[in-house]
Amino acid sequence: MIPLEAVARQARSLEQVEHRPWPLPAGRWAAARTYEDVVFAHWRVRAAELRGHVPSTLEVETHDGAAWLGVTASRVSAQRARGFLPFPGSFLELQVRTYVTSVGDKPGIWLLSVDASSRLAVEAARRALGLPSFHARLSASREGRSTAYECARSGEPGRVFSARFRPKGHEFHPAAGSLESFLTERYCFYATDRRGRVRRAELHHRPWALHSADAAIELASIAPVGLRGEPHCNVAGRQDVLIWPLEPVR
Repeated sequence: MIPLEAVARQARSLEQVEHRPWPLPAGRWAAARTYEDVVFAHWRVRAAELRGHVPSTLEVETHDGAAWLGVTASRVSAQRARGFLPFPGSFLELQVRTYVTSVGDKPGIWLLSVDASSRLAVEAARRALGLPSFHARLSASREGRSTAYECARSGEPGRVFSARFRPKGHEFHPAAGSLESFLTERYCFYATDRRGRVRRAELHHRPWALHSADAAIELASIAPVGLRGEPHCNVAGRQDVLIWPLEPVR
């Protein structure tokens, strides 16, 4: 079935823009996707640990005295280019990310890696967006209110993630200035092209509706740096995202 409801909902996300930290881009968005059963696990790390994994022209952002490395997992559905119907079906995706800004410019996401269960999605992310995307064996399961994700990157033994998340408390929208806002309310991402030049793609989505979560993290060696301590965890049900074309960072 063609997810026409998701297509319409993605477009309607433009009806809500007052929460954005800057105005919508002038151009037209180029692609859309929907995230479902989203889980976030974030660890405090030293900015110096990430410095070698981020281009020198970008600054690693900090909150509460620390940089943050996140592992996010979800099911991606209704992925499409503007003007086209979505790719059939859905796939699982796991992102390893941190938070950066270009000097005097917009805060955004830096993706350290993107693992996907779809080879087509991997190639599209590499070619169209310049992302470090990898094929992986991914699985997701639900038991009651708990969600579990397993990821093992193909061809790289030891690059794995295994965790179970359970929401707690009431749903909330992150308050401005809060840690959750810093980690989730992001409206662009940065990437490098084949020449190593930094590019930025604008994003749009409605405010995140989150739950705090308890998590049992069994393995997290998917990250490129060592992770210490208990992560800060959240879960979300669904988010529609619009993506603009990559542009040079001025």
